[in-house]
Amino acid sequence: MSDSKRYNRIAELLAEKGITGKALAAKAGKREETISGYCTQKFQPTIATLFELADILEVDVRELLVPNTKSPHKNFK
Repeated sequence: MSDSKRYNRIAELLAEKGITGKALAAKAGKREETISGYCTQKFQPTIATLFELADILEVDVRELLVPNTKSPHKNFK
């Protein structure tokens, strides 16, 4: 899979869940510019960060890594 698919998925999830990059940054303890960089492919999150973002977004980390993978979570907050 290309990196663009992976990082664009973060942006897609933010839009799907109605979460701003600023809100995600605050929850993840990151700068808003860093989250924006992940979404625009300027920066690559570490594996640990991917797990943290998946947890915050309430998706399985596979949704960030594997195309067309849906989370086993049924009820999102």
